[in-house]
Amino acid sequence: MWAGMGKDDHDQVWARFHAAVNMSADEIEAWLATEESRKVGYTRPGETDTVGRISGRRIAAILRMPRAALDGGDYAHMRKVAGFVARHRGQGPHDEWRVPGSRWRWSLMNWGHDPLRD
Repeated sequence: MWAGMGKDDHDQVWARFHAAVNMSADEIEAWLATEESRKVGYTRPGETDTVGRISGRRIAAILRMPRAALDGGDYAHMRKVAGFVARHRGQGPHDEWRVPGSRWRWSLMNWGHDPLRD
């Protein structure tokens, strides 16, 4: 077990992650291949891709892994994803969040969450 995280913590993180991520691994990967996906997000200095797209690839990998194979780093990323989706949803353009072409929606989709499915 990852230091500081017990089974109960893992159960909570697992539940929050799966509540936040409403796209399948295949859907995330197909989305990440689009031009729209490339148009949003922050690229760290020295990186060639955005934080969200890097996260999206890891989310897809986590979704494909058996739960028993997840390690502390995976659970830490799952916690980060759930937090990002919650914060980003709260900051969204509430008057246009259902607009299919909004950059806000595209950013969330890079993190495995499509707000049009809510």
